[in-house]
Order: sequence, then C-alpha cells, then structure tokens
Amino acid sequence: MTERPTSFDIAQLAGVSQPTVSRALRGSPNVSEPTRRRIQAIAQELGYAVDKNASNLRSQHSNTLALLLFEDPSPDHSSINPFFLSMLGSITRNCVIRGYDLLVSFQELSSNWHHSYQFSGRADGIILLGYGDYEEYRWRLDELVRNRTRFVRWGSVQEGQPGLTVGCDNVRGGRDITAHLLAQGRRRLAFLGTASAGAPEFLDRYRGHCDALSAAGLTPSPDLQRDSVSSEEAGYAAAMALIDSGCSFDGVTCASDLIAIGAMRALQERGLRVPEDVAVTGFDDILAAAYTHPPLTTVMQDAAAAGEALVETLVRQIHKEPAQGATLPVRTVIRRSCGAGV
Repeated sequence: MTERPTSFDIAQLAGVSQPTVSRALRGSPNVSEPTRRRIQAIAQELGYAVDKNASNLRSQHSNTLALLLFEDPSPDHSSINPFFLSMLGSITRNCVIRGYDLLVSFQELSSNWHHSYQFSGRADGIILLGYGDYEEYRWRLDELVRNRTRFVRWGSVQEGQPGLTVGCDNVRGGRDITAHLLAQGRRRLAFLGTASAGAPEFLDRYRGHCDALSAAGLTPSPDLQRDSVSSEEAGYAAAMALIDSGCSFDGVTCASDLIAIGAMRALQERGLRVPEDVAVTGFDDILAAAYTHPPLTTVMQDAAAAGEALVETLVRQIHKEPAQGATLPVRTVIRRSCGAGV
C-alpha cells in the first residue's frame, strides 16, 4: 500500500470497484447505505481524505448545496419560519452524509436571488424554503427551470408545478385534525388561515378541513373561515375578527401553530376558555406547541424526514439520476387544547 492511501486501496479492502468508492464518498444515492457506511469506515481507518479541489475540477461541481431561507413572519422577528429552523439540522446532517458542504443564506423576497445563485457557480443546486405569495413567486421557479438550474423546494405538491417539490400531506393533515375535533363533539368549527392559490399549503389544509366536515354531514360555512398568514399577530387578529363577527363556534382549526398560538391568546383575552369553551388545533408541531397554555394539539410534519428527502432529491438531480417530488405522511399529536391528551 502506498504511503498515502488512495481510493483504489479502499476499493480493494471493501471488495468494490474504484468508481463505487468515488460515488460513495461523494454521496451518490446509487450506492446502498450499507456499502456507503463500509466504505466510509475504511476511508476513516486509513485516514483517507477526498481532495475536493481536484474532485471539483474533474466534475465541474462545487460540492456545495445552497439553502435559501426566505423572509417569513416570526414571533422573534428573525423572519424565519420556526418549522424551517427545525429542518436545518436534518438538512445539514444529510449534506454531510452525501459529502456536500451547505451554504445557508437568508433572502428577501424582493431580491434577485435566482440570478445570484443561478449564474455564480457557488452551489451545485438549491434548496428553497419559504416563498410568500406563491402566485407572485412562481415566475422565478419557471425561470430556474428554463435555465436548467437544479433545485428542490418545500411546499404543496401539485401537478404541473415548476421543478421538484417535497411537502407533507396537507390535505390529510387538515382532514385528520378536523375529524379529531368532530370526534370530541365539536360541531361549529372555524378555520384560520389564508385559503387561496397564493398559499397552496394552507389551501390544502382547508380542503382537508372541509372534507372532514362534509364526511360528518356538516356544511362548511364561509363565515367561519378567516384569512391569516403564519404569525402569532395574524392569528390573534383573525381570531378577534371571528369573535367580533358574532358567529358561534366551539372549535378552531388553525393552518399553523403560530396562528393557533395567537388565536388562543385572543380567545383567552375575551374570556373564552380553551378547551372548555373553544377547542384549538394547529399544524406543524413546532417546539413551542408543547409549551403553550394549554399545550397545543397539532399536526406533526416530520422535519427529519423532510430534510433527508430535500437533500436526496437535489443530489439525485445533480448526479443526473432519476428524481421526483415526494409527499410525506403527517401525524396528529393530541394535547390538551382540544380537551384531550397530555
């Protein structure tokens, strides 16, 4: 064996070809996980380190992925959705597993971010989190597709969208959480969240909400729906408007946990007890959901699985391997804000 170990030395010890070693060490999804782990263990034992500069010159790749976080209302004024922050650890970990560095950048929606990353060569592909009004944002995605930029976004998975999207089963989540409220004997259910084409994830959750009502023989009432972006302040304002409308309701399905937290504050300020008078549910299962008073019943999106799927989908595109969008399952987390749970 030479003084400095090579990928051929690793291949011999692992019982695989040298190209397989190269693919495993650069994170190609075409290598099985057991084989990848075996090769990585041998490389670590030998003290082998990939020469990224030489590898990049050969492949014309930067071995870097860009994660672009877009401005979004948030309780701490960071302008980053707390659910996206919960994904960050998983995205970072999966980049390491695949052999990529991660460049994290905060972007204002008004900036020319698509040009900056599309032509600079700073990253081999882009992960997009957050976008504001989807109808105003979509043209940027169309432009990325026209210029063959490799990207994947988190959002509502729909037919005919530009590029590839990974998201959760929003319709199922909205349906299940509403069905849970109905099972608790609630019958006048409101929905807080902007249900429009500009907010497709919230629209899907509202559709699930309406499906559950219809399945129970109830007619969804437009009077019980109030628009709201995902922030505590907007949830508070939407709940106040609902209360002031004079419409009777005994449950509130919120399109996000932040909206639900604001709604509970509004209800409690108006002397309505949660859950005795009004049950409240959220969506996302951010960290704060378990620490509200009372703790919030919500729909859990799996942040770990989301981060893994986003990186996997993007890396497949980079290596010109088959890639497709994905819809991830959701789970209802029962706590005391709807009258049951812990």
